[in-house]
Amino acid sequence: MACQRAPVDSAFQFSSDASSRAGLTAVADGVLLGNEAGTVLRLDREGRPVWRVSLGREVAVAPVEAGSAVIAGTVVGDVVCLGLEDGKERWRLGGEPPVRTPPVVDESHRRVFLVAPDGAVRALATDSGQVRWKRPAPKPQVPSPALPGVPPEGGPAPAPVMVEGVLVVALGASGLWALEPETGAPRWSLPVTDVVGLDSERDTVFVATRPGRVLALSVKDGSTRWEQRLADGVTGPPARALGALWLGAGPSSLVGLSTSEGREVARVVLPSPLLGRVQVGLEDLLLVPTSGREGQLVALRAPGWTPAFTVRADTSLRTRPVVRGPLVFVLGLDGRVLAWRLRVPPPT
Repeated sequence: MACQRAPVDSAFQFSSDASSRAGLTAVADGVLLGNEAGTVLRLDREGRPVWRVSLGREVAVAPVEAGSAVIAGTVVGDVVCLGLEDGKERWRLGGEPPVRTPPVVDESHRRVFLVAPDGAVRALATDSGQVRWKRPAPKPQVPSPALPGVPPEGGPAPAPVMVEGVLVVALGASGLWALEPETGAPRWSLPVTDVVGLDSERDTVFVATRPGRVLALSVKDGSTRWEQRLADGVTGPPARALGALWLGAGPSSLVGLSTSEGREVARVVLPSPLLGRVQVGLEDLLLVPTSGREGQLVALRAPGWTPAFTVRADTSLRTRPVVRGPLVFVLGLDGRVLAWRLRVPPPT
């Protein structure tokens, strides 16, 4: 992919001392992350650790911010609440199901929702860890050789989304479910399986499946607003950005779809597959993390989606960048956090 010399400056590199697939969580002045050694870190904008906590076992998904708290889980079923400012432990639950699906917090920050590998869903009070409700795993809606909640290839399961006060959860072979966040009662369910990821816009849920099915659903009743099929399958979850829905498509492409109609509006060949989500930088740049060994972050300029620049991380980029003003943070598979300061690129 030919492009200009990168109009970026390296801001910092920070090693978390272990590999990580968890992704970054944006906070007001920096980022949170977890790694395979069980460390949870908060970094400021300059790449300096604000605090570091060891949970002892792998943190496989990104921690979630809940007001003044951070909630993180491990692959052995520890769920821990830490203070956002100081990292001090507020409460801990042990003996829970492994945390392999990113937690989601409601709009009030009073509940955190966790999905177990078998598809059970539970809501915990963020201030105490007390169980507010638990919904057992539903029966599979379609036959599957895999366990109901286990994602393909052993990676993290798709994160639930909160839309118009409804919790929408992908439960593997058990399909797609919309639940009442207050009680866990189901609103609707659909036999949509092999889900790569979810996103939302107003009262619409966007769903992408690994075989290439992309759906826009009404959050009210699950009815289909549009459907698109990508012949080469989907490699990365959907993300709304700059007026379109973007997702990775096989073998190494970025596809943009109209959010209102589902028609294809852009297709860009990438140096390696997109496994994470895109992000917006400097208002009109689409930042695309790629998963090859070189870990190239590709910047495309709206509205023509022509390459503005590419920077190399020298480690696979599999999760979404975080943008704070001109700063872009990425998490490499090797556990390094890299940050670049963007300059407005000249027009081509």
